[in-house]
Amino acid sequence: MADPHTESGREGMRINKFIAHAGVCSRRDADDLVEQGRVAVDGETVTEHGTRVREGQRVTVDGEEIHLRAFEYLLLNKPKDTISTTDDPKNRDTVLSVIGVPDENPSGLFPVGRLDRNTTGVLLLTNDGDLAHRLMHPRFEVSKIYFVRTQDPVKPHQIDRLRRGVELDDGTARADRVTYIRPDEQTDIALELHEGRNRQIRRMMEAMGHRIKQLDRVKYAGLTTGTLQRGQWRRLGDDEVTMLRQRVDLHG
Repeated sequence: MADPHTESGREGMRINKFIAHAGVCSRRDADDLVEQGRVAVDGETVTEHGTRVREGQRVTVDGEEIHLRAFEYLLLNKPKDTISTTDDPKNRDTVLSVIGVPDENPSGLFPVGRLDRNTTGVLLLTNDGDLAHRLMHPRFEVSKIYFVRTQDPVKPHQIDRLRRGVELDDGTARADRVTYIRPDEQTDIALELHEGRNRQIRRMMEAMGHRIKQLDRVKYAGLTTGTLQRGQWRRLGDDEVTMLRQRVDLHG
């Protein structure tokens, strides 16, 4: 991956890309910041999307200076009883505290999407705003696979219902694929979807009268936890980062 710092030299870097590489937001949201007059370069408010930032120039958003950051990509096998946020007002454990990120979070890491407190498994953390934005955007239909263990057996007609659609308060929710993990154990199913609604699987199962005993995300955008134990994490390899960016048609 190219070092963003080398790109801000003589030719400069487009302002929206600079803001994204500083970990503030995605490029699309950075364009909105420019349009709202909230961005300045060397004290002058920026009004053109094509403005380029050159090495040594000072960029501020809402009066606060921002700086380029090296992108980081971490994969966590999220344990239970942790919150998928950067901080928690109730002082509960967050996914950042699990991987040992200090409170000031100098790299600007954040989780891509959310797993609820007691859902375990694959969770990507990064400060790459462009990649995160696209991975979470419905247009790219990023696949997620879950292991679901229920208290009572899931009947074959309920498997069909998960595929056809379950009515929730925010509309019909469908699984892309559903199957028993073992034919003789109907409490364990694998479920694949690309939507990302809040507590979607739990709500789908609850709508059919099922209580979930265990919910584990085993695959996200092609990433798996592999040999990582609960609470362990690792940095993604360059090939994995390239794979993610290609999945969401992100270049440069």
